[in-house]
Amino acid sequence: METMKDEYMVSGDGRKPRLITPPKACETHSHIFGPADKYPRIPGRKPSYGASIEAYETMLKRLGIERCVIVQPSLYSTDNRCTLDAIAHLGQSRARGVAVTKKDIGRSELQQLQDAGMRGLRFYLIVDDFVMGDAPEMARRIAPFGWHLQVQDRGNWLPEAIPLLEKLPVDIVIDHVGRTPPENGVNDPGFRALLRFMETGRCWVKISAPYLVSNDGPPRYADVGDKVRALVSVRPDRLVWAANWPHPNHAPGNKPEEADCLDVLLDWVPDTAVRNAILADNPGILYGFG
Repeated sequence: METMKDEYMVSGDGRKPRLITPPKACETHSHIFGPADKYPRIPGRKPSYGASIEAYETMLKRLGIERCVIVQPSLYSTDNRCTLDAIAHLGQSRARGVAVTKKDIGRSELQQLQDAGMRGLRFYLIVDDFVMGDAPEMARRIAPFGWHLQVQDRGNWLPEAIPLLEKLPVDIVIDHVGRTPPENGVNDPGFRALLRFMETGRCWVKISAPYLVSNDGPPRYADVGDKVRALVSVRPDRLVWAANWPHPNHAPGNKPEEADCLDVLLDWVPDTAVRNAILADNPGILYGFG
């Protein structure tokens, strides 16, 4: 992919983590922002900086991560070219993707995305590409491909969303530990509903972006750790980890340290076998790495 020009570039540099990752470790949620003249951006959507595939590779190498999942950012809406090019650059032995599509997408186009490495459909409900009411029809379309529906919202959204999601004919992936209000902790009604949904085995949760759901903050994110321990106690086989690089909610030059977000697993998931499953085995199954 081309080098960025004339805009701020997010770096893949930082410290090395204390945690030693297992073979086939997988980072399951990051975005690539290519040159604006090659990949047109949706007006009014953020961020405005660049995040190259080369910088992302630098970050993965620093963390000891072999595999990854590139998630289509809201910046490009349904134009998946930048994400597809990133997957092609890395190769499908290392990379998978999660797409955003038009609501009327047909089987042949879905097959093309499948062949290019896509394994899920993103419902980022903070923008208007989809609303929750679109979920039943889109789940029907993606079900023949074995894709999952990846869903993110914020606030008190889960109690209303889960009754709809649990009826769908596909697995559900919930981003960023659910993004439930941090002040409510593990007793938040939405988080309790998420734990019950996880018990079914059809709901996966990403341990990611703790800075979005923490009042305690780095480097320990202790309040998020309480939630992760609760998730582990229910279905450790339905958890995956992600860096959320390049941290789109943060201003350029003020990104969180990815090694902090990885090292907290030493405290949150002290059992090495369980932790290695979260880092390698579980995403291998979810994203079809084989």
